[in-house]
Amino acid sequence: MSLTMSKTERESFLAGLHVGIVSIPRSGRGPLTVPIWYAYEPGGDVWMVTGRDSVKGRLLQAADRISLCAQTEQAPYEYVSIEGPFIIKEIEDGQLETMAIRYYGDEAGRAYAANAGSSSGSVVVSITPESWFSVDYNKRS
Repeated sequence: MSLTMSKTERESFLAGLHVGIVSIPRSGRGPLTVPIWYAYEPGGDVWMVTGRDSVKGRLLQAADRISLCAQTEQAPYEYVSIEGPFIIKEIEDGQLETMAIRYYGDEAGRAYAANAGSSSGSVVVSITPESWFSVDYNKRS
């Protein structure tokens, strides 16, 4: 039996609340692979917020494709990994708060966003998933 998730299963999983692991190419070294908050709605792009001048932000300027993986932390394990092209956009009002509420809940998320300031220097990275890899060990007999 295949452990691969169906399109509906993998999109539903990726839309769930997980900390993502983003991988960004680096010249002459292995990729930068770090945790990040992300958001996704089935059929759309994956988006995340990062600092324009952060290590991630600087490496993104030279990259054309990146990867993101989301996984469960408890057995039986599940994961979805996507890879594809991305674009960098200016952050819009409310996007940081939306992301913070997703991860912290309403009250703590609003407080986090308020304490983070105006989000100046932050950008939104939007990945178009072209390649998908997934495993759901719940499917084992």
